[in-house]
Amino acid sequence: MAFRKKFTPRKKFCRFCADKELPMDYKRPDILRDFVTERGKIIARRITGTCAKHQRRLTNEIKRSRQMALLFYTTVHSTDVKKRSSI
Repeated sequence: MAFRKKFTPRKKFCRFCADKELPMDYKRPDILRDFVTERGKIIARRITGTCAKHQRRLTNEIKRSRQMALLFYTTVHSTDVKKRSSI
């Protein structure tokens, strides 16, 4: 009888609590992109592991960055995705 190892998920941790020097600022879209899907949705904290305090602040910074046109709202606005209707 073969025994399989049980899947144990890695412990999630808040990147901003672990590294106090990591800036959470709307002017740093390179950091904020890690918390947004390809379609432009903000990833939930249960998936990213961000604590509640930093998730609230992160959401505001992402929205502020979108307002300043540093991040995109949807894939249509992204420069990476080309429209399929233009064929």
